[in-house]
Amino acid sequence: MFEKICRLFVAVAALTVVAFTSVARADTFGTGGNAFDIDFVPISSSTNPTSGYGIVADDYRMGVYEITNSQWDKFKAELGVPVTGDPPGAYDSSFYDWGTGTTNVPTNRVSWYEAAQMVNWMNTSTDHHAAYNFIGTQGDSDYALAAWSEAEAAGGTNLYRHKDAFYFLPTEDEWVKAAYWNGTTSTLQDYATKPGDALHQGDGISGTGWNYYDYGYATDPFGPWDVGSGSEELNGTYDMMGNNWEWMESPYSDPNYGAGSSRGLRGGYWGSNFSLLARLRSLRHQPVGRVQPHRVPRGKCS
Repeated sequence: MFEKICRLFVAVAALTVVAFTSVARADTFGTGGNAFDIDFVPISSSTNPTSGYGIVADDYRMGVYEITNSQWDKFKAELGVPVTGDPPGAYDSSFYDWGTGTTNVPTNRVSWYEAAQMVNWMNTSTDHHAAYNFIGTQGDSDYALAAWSEAEAAGGTNLYRHKDAFYFLPTEDEWVKAAYWNGTTSTLQDYATKPGDALHQGDGISGTGWNYYDYGYATDPFGPWDVGSGSEELNGTYDMMGNNWEWMESPYSDPNYGAGSSRGLRGGYWGSNFSLLARLRSLRHQPVGRVQPHRVPRGKCS
C-alpha cells in the first residue's frame, strides 16, 4: 500500500513519486503561486509475479509523470530553506532545460538525497510522517541521512522508509511492477508498452513513442522532452522508458541500508538505446550523483 543514466557524462537523474492509495487522482502540494498537482495511477495488489522483481503485497499509487523543473522550483520556494546538507557534493540547485525553453521537462541534476528531501516535504506539508530520516538542521550543512530503526522501518526491514510515510520513492519492486506488470495476462513484459503498441521512437510532438536513441536522437535539440509527450504506458504512466533515468529508493546491493550505499536506477534516458529501457536492465549510482529526474514517491492507499 505504498506510492532514469546510460552515459554518466551528464549525471542527472529523475524523481518519481509513489503514494499509498488505490484511487487514481491528483494530489495538491504547496500554496498560492507555488501550488502544484501530482497525478497518480493505482497499482493493484490483486495479482503479482511469482518470482523476481515486481512482487508487491499492497495496493499503491505511482506518479503518472516524472517531477518537472517547475514542480521542483515550487517545492524549493515552499520549503523556504536551501535544499542542502551532508555530504555537500550531493547538493546543487542548478538544472537544465536542455535548450527547450520549458520548465515542463523532468527535473534533473537531482541527487538521491535531494529527491528524498522533496519527498519528505510532500509528507510533512500534508500532515504525514516524513519518509526519510534526516538528522541535523534542515537548510544547514549538517543535515544528513540516517537509517530508521527496525521498529520504525516500513515492514520492519526497509530501513530507509518510515512505516507511517504516505509518499516515498519507489522500491525496485514497486517501480518494476508499475512499469512492466500486465495484471490481465499475469505476465511481466519486457517493455512497458500497452497491448497493441510496440516500442518506437517518438518526436515529442505527435504524442506517441518514447524518447530514446535509435540511430539518432528523438528530438532536436536532443535531451528530455516535456513529461507526457509520448505514449501512455501499460499501467497509465508516461516516460518510465526513456526521457530520463529514475531513482529507486532501494539500495542496489547493501542489506544494511547504508546512507552512502549505491541506489538503483531504471528506465534509461534520452541517450539510451532500446536495450536499457527493458525490464531486465538496471544500473546503480552513488546517491550523491546527479542522475536525471525522479518520479514522485508512491503513496499509501486511503
